Amino acid sequence: MIEKTFRITFFLKSRKNSSDELRHLFLRLTVNGESREISTKLDWSKKRWNTKAGMATGNKEDALRLNAYLDSIRVKIMTARLKLMEKGQDVTVDALRRILLGESEENQYLLEIFRKHNEHMESLVGSEFAPGTLQRYKTSFDHTQAYIQWKYGKADIEIRKLNYEFISDYEYWFKSVRKCSHNTTVKYLANMKKIVLDCVRKGWLARDPFMNYKLAKKEVHREALTEDELQRIAKKVFPTDRLNQIRDIFIFSCYTGLAYIDVRNLKKEQIITGIDGEKWLMTQRQKTQSPTRLPLLPEALRIIKKYSDHPAIEITDKVLPTPSNQKTNAYLKEIADLCGIRKELTFHIARHTFATTITLANGVPLETVSKMLGHKSLAQTQHYAKILDHKVSEEMKALKEILNSKSNKSSKGIRKPRF
Repeated sequence: MIEKTFRITFFLKSRKNSSDELRHLFLRLTVNGESREISTKLDWSKKRWNTKAGMATGNKEDALRLNAYLDSIRVKIMTARLKLMEKGQDVTVDALRRILLGESEENQYLLEIFRKHNEHMESLVGSEFAPGTLQRYKTSFDHTQAYIQWKYGKADIEIRKLNYEFISDYEYWFKSVRKCSHNTTVKYLANMKKIVLDCVRKGWLARDPFMNYKLAKKEVHREALTEDELQRIAKKVFPTDRLNQIRDIFIFSCYTGLAYIDVRNLKKEQIITGIDGEKWLMTQRQKTQSPTRLPLLPEALRIIKKYSDHPAIEITDKVLPTPSNQKTNAYLKEIADLCGIRKELTFHIARHTFATTITLANGVPLETVSKMLGHKSLAQTQHYAKILDHKVSEEMKALKEILNSKSNKSSKGIRKPRF
């Protein structure tokens, strides 16, 4: 890594619950725009400090002694920097901090590993990773940093110190301090597990601390609109154009299964003529980068045609004029109230409605639905099939009729005995 910036700065920081003129004395290391603050464990008067020069003022013995000490720290940092360069290693703030604090250079540190993982992932966004995936790992990094500070009172910990207790307490921290649900907690722990397994494979960890730890999600009931609720929304005439527009975009999602961001990004060039001569939608899910190809149903085509001459469409070349997510969600709440629907209208429920009410409930095979939703595995789609109780009821009624028919035929074939 080539250095573009390198700075050593000493500064004073206010002490908590103190009104006197003494301040904590800190060192700030900056390399390539990345900074770390390190406490010198010393206090100094703000009246005897030159902020610009980063040193004590005056010729008193204590000031001269302090400046000499600060100079010795600068020398140590420059020596550490030279040592890293001679070894062909990257000069980073974390590497310099470890040497300065007398920590072993051979040890690997969790947050530094996590940070490098995210930097690597960021360079591959668009080719191997979706932007949403990167954001999840960045959020996981922030949570891990906060947890380490909460549990250990440190800026980072050695990777070799990870154990079952670290993972168990991390789960407790998510649920108690961050107030996360069980499934959200499992997602963050799964992100951590990926980092940990990389460390095991590289030989930095002797064993996997997740080895006996269960990361099982609880099954969540996914709501979908019934046919009656869907028609109530579709046929409702709203008093304002903005509500009618949001309703149309929501209904479009119900008939295509597209997530909000995929509807917003959908361009005219992604509406193609398929092998059957009909109009198809061909796009890629932003969340997973999975391809989505499906024939457009008449209701979806009607909505596309309705907005083909909309001013916003001509400017953006998009298929539908989709407002921001915040505005859309606010309008959907208003639409639900006006239609007398108690369920929370979101694009998640629209996607679930496509999977159940529109497709599975009408006999479309699970494998086909999975492909149209852009799922990477059939397991992602199977939970939709579990909530179709009425479908199960219909099929069992048909089975009863078949069994009754067979029973009747069998009874007709039995001859009564003659006496």
